[in-house]
Amino acid sequence: MEVTGVAQKQAWLDKVLPPVEQVRPGLWSVPVPLPDNPLRYVLVYVLEGPSGVTLIDAGWDTPEAWDALNAGLKTAGYAMTDVKGVLVTHMHHDHWGLAARVREASGAWVGLHPEDARLIEERHLDPGGIARAMIRQMAEHGVPEDVAGTLADASRQMLAMAGHAMPDLMLEDGTAPPVEGWDLRTVWTPGHSPGHVCFHDVKNGLLMSGDHVLPRITPAIGLFPRAHADPLGAFFASLEKVRDLPVGEVLPAHEYRFAGLDSRVAALLAHHGDRLEEIIKAIPDGTGSPAEAPTTWELAQELTWSRPWTEIQPFMRRTAMLETLAHLIVLEKTGRVARTTGADPVRWTAVPVRAV
Repeated sequence: MEVTGVAQKQAWLDKVLPPVEQVRPGLWSVPVPLPDNPLRYVLVYVLEGPSGVTLIDAGWDTPEAWDALNAGLKTAGYAMTDVKGVLVTHMHHDHWGLAARVREASGAWVGLHPEDARLIEERHLDPGGIARAMIRQMAEHGVPEDVAGTLADASRQMLAMAGHAMPDLMLEDGTAPPVEGWDLRTVWTPGHSPGHVCFHDVKNGLLMSGDHVLPRITPAIGLFPRAHADPLGAFFASLEKVRDLPVGEVLPAHEYRFAGLDSRVAALLAHHGDRLEEIIKAIPDGTGSPAEAPTTWELAQELTWSRPWTEIQPFMRRTAMLETLAHLIVLEKTGRVARTTGADPVRWTAVPVRAV
């Protein structure tokens, strides 16, 4: 993999916002800050057209983000009223959050994949049901009751970072979104979210990859309530789907631009392979008492994360547990682990490998 966003990487190392950049003629990169978040910013891409601009992603709904987006557009020579459309890679708050406000200010249409649109609609129609589903899931997988309440509250606080409007346009796999002057194709890449999409600029050999393929970190792949039953398996298939696309440069939503999509995909697959093996090693072989087998919550605390468990904030602890669960589902489907049945909470044991 080769870093092409040199100024972006240097800014990342210096822990400052990267500059607004003209990546190609008619294509700008605008960093939108994420206050008090380790990701620091979202890279919003501005595509120029004959009668205005289209955004890819929007940032989350905070005053700092709104101001930065407006300032970035001004640097590119435009105003918010020039925005004709917003292509959203997925429904997470740091990508979808400002889309409703952009639409209100400019009259732009907003596009999203149907699977993520469904989740947004469910959250708005039944927010209490989503919260109850989260509490049930955490109890099922061994999160103590007092901790579960804290984690659920942290999730609810994140809802304030997104507007609540539904999309105008559904971005189906393989379709060309209506972006004047550009030959884009929607590539459905479920995993990080059920409706995550990338945008392939066929003519220029670019992939706006959202959170699907990032240059340094692995996107969170967790088994969330009412979402994909096997998100990690879907992510593996989505990585293979983009691996051989004719792409010279990847424009991700975080960190910095890079070349070498195939090698980065290989590294992501290898990372998850290592994680699967780490989980197997942390699970007893089933010869002991089922009551002594670990829960998903207990396993999450045994795994290697970017920082010690004691330093991980409540919201991210839940994310870590859901990532662990997503890996356990893959191991269960391949016959390498088994869950206790009829027990509360669920506990996990390793299935001995049979000699051939």
